[in-house]
Amino acid sequence: MAAEQFFPPRTDGRTPPPVAWAEQMTNRRLEGAERQVAHKTIHFLFGALAGAAYGALVEFEPSLAAWRGAAFGVTLNRITHEWLLPKMDLSAEPNRQPTQERISEWVTHAVYGVATDTTRRMVRKRM
Repeated sequence: MAAEQFFPPRTDGRTPPPVAWAEQMTNRRLEGAERQVAHKTIHFLFGALAGAAYGALVEFEPSLAAWRGAAFGVTLNRITHEWLLPKMDLSAEPNRQPTQERISEWVTHAVYGVATDTTRRMVRKRM
């Protein structure tokens, strides 16, 4: 999310996918603080789960740590933002997204992958 401060994904006011998913699940529109809580909670939980899965998989197959984790982040973007979220009707198909949004998703997910791998390596050294 820190990288999104420099590369914001949505500047047109559309609902972020975590909020859209929470609204689908609750069958109502979230307002104000609820939107922020849903956005951050779902985003952080998904990121933590994906990072834990990555860390476990790299223990069995070290080549998955390609590009110091950036490959993981880019792959996660492809799976989630370019395939899964459009299928769940939580975001537009990639060819219908603004170029700036797609660039933001690629860059911020690569940064997330590098941060995840850096954390994994630090934890691994302490074990």
